Amino acid sequence: MTTALLIIDVQRALSSGEYEVFDSRRVIDRINQVSRLARRARAPVIIIQHEEESGAMAFGTEGWKLDPALETDPSDIYVRKTATDSFHNTALLGALQSRAITKLVICGFQSEFCVDTTTRRALALGYPVTLVADGHSTMDNGVLKAAQISAHHNETLSNIASFGTRAKAVPTSEVRIEPQ
Repeated sequence: MTTALLIIDVQRALSSGEYEVFDSRRVIDRINQVSRLARRARAPVIIIQHEEESGAMAFGTEGWKLDPALETDPSDIYVRKTATDSFHNTALLGALQSRAITKLVICGFQSEFCVDTTTRRALALGYPVTLVADGHSTMDNGVLKAAQISAHHNETLSNIASFGTRAKAVPTSEVRIEPQ
C-alpha cells in the first residue's frame, strides 16, 4: 500500500489564543514525529488549511497561517478547504489519486470536526485510515472536556465498519509507514 499523511488545520487560530486546542504544543510535537516518519519513508505529506471568508481563519490572516512549530518541507502538498470535510470541493482526492495513494494517516485539529469528517469521508472513499490517537485535539465544548472528545473519536472512528475499510487509532509511537 502507498500511504500519505494528512495534517489537518494546524493553524495559529487553533494553536494559540482564544481558540487554542487542548495540549496543542505536545500534539504538534507528535504530529512532527509522524511527519518525519512519513518523509523518511518518502510518503507524501499533505498539509490542509481551513479558511473562512472572515474571522479568525480568513485566508492570509495570522490565524490562517500554520503554527510556526509545525515542521514543513518544500515537498509538502498544500490543500485549502472551506468545509469540515477535507475532500469537499478541494484538490485532495485528485492529489491522492495522481500519486496512487491507497492508505491514509490522519492527524490535526479539531477532533470532532475536521478530523472526524475527513476520516469518515476517507473511509467512504475506500481509504483505510491510521488515526494518530494522540495526534489530534480540540477544545472543551461545554458538555465534555477536550481529552474526552478526542478519546471518544478514537473509539468511535475505530469502530465504524459499514464502509468496509476501517480506521485504526494508534498512538504516535505505533504509527508505521512503509517506505514508498
